[in-house]
Amino acid sequence: MNTLSRTRAGASPGLVVAAFAAVYLIWGSTYLGIRFAIETMPPFVMGGARFLVAGMILYGWLRVNGTPTPALFHWSNAAIIGALLLGIGNGAVCWAEQKVPSSTAALLIAITPLCFALLDWTRPNGVRPHFQTLLGIIIGFCGMVLLVGARDPLRHHSIDPAGAGALMLASVAWASGSLYARYTPKPDSPLMGVALQMILGGSLLLVFGIIAGETARMDIAKISTRSAMAFVYLTVIGSLVGFTAYSWLLKVSTPARVSTYAYVNPVIAVFLGWAVGGETLTLRVLWTAAVIVLGVVIITTRKPR
Repeated sequence: MNTLSRTRAGASPGLVVAAFAAVYLIWGSTYLGIRFAIETMPPFVMGGARFLVAGMILYGWLRVNGTPTPALFHWSNAAIIGALLLGIGNGAVCWAEQKVPSSTAALLIAITPLCFALLDWTRPNGVRPHFQTLLGIIIGFCGMVLLVGARDPLRHHSIDPAGAGALMLASVAWASGSLYARYTPKPDSPLMGVALQMILGGSLLLVFGIIAGETARMDIAKISTRSAMAFVYLTVIGSLVGFTAYSWLLKVSTPARVSTYAYVNPVIAVFLGWAVGGETLTLRVLWTAAVIVLGVVIITTRKPR
């Protein structure tokens, strides 16, 4: 039995369920959180500060509690992962939400599981998707298409092409970074790996912000209370809790199962849009959400070899 198999076998089922619940629920709410945060904060600076602060807090806590200093190659690996997941993946989402609604962004990110399956298949010594996995992906994606058609903003208004393109780029980058993180050497402490990724990914986003001129245009005095509260939520709950749970799941579960968050998150985003944003929740939205959940069930109930 290899190291990855031993890690899966030793994972507590209760912790796995809790981690999936955190990723499903927390990340489903972060789309709305990003929308609120960038109302008065520039997207790259907001995202960069969010991850850099969270990463430094986690890194400091780990070092104080005796976690060894990571080796140089751990930093270099984390730089690649952080750039793909946070620099390009999350950064593109933050930028795109200036042009598309938060729930629309969550819906378009639903292509991520397909990217997971195809990239995992095409990599060297890749894993060919099982029929049940492909069936679940197809059903879940069909549910996304139905859900898109059920929403008024998408029926009556065209989607900004630049925003949609950025979200497609985010999906590919996120799947690539997740697979690289799964198979590359990381520190013995999984949390230390998460800290490094957030520090380096957040730093890259800040560089993007500087190049885009966001730091010169940013006025701290004009940041609204809602944006500030959203930033704190994204930093503490979305990053420290959600991203940590996601990174751990990459070690103990399969890429297809972990990627199901991209199907559940839009459902959460739609319900939050109804509860918080006053959007209409129709019967069609409810039954298309049921189709999405069916796709998730099909993927997650398959026993890995």
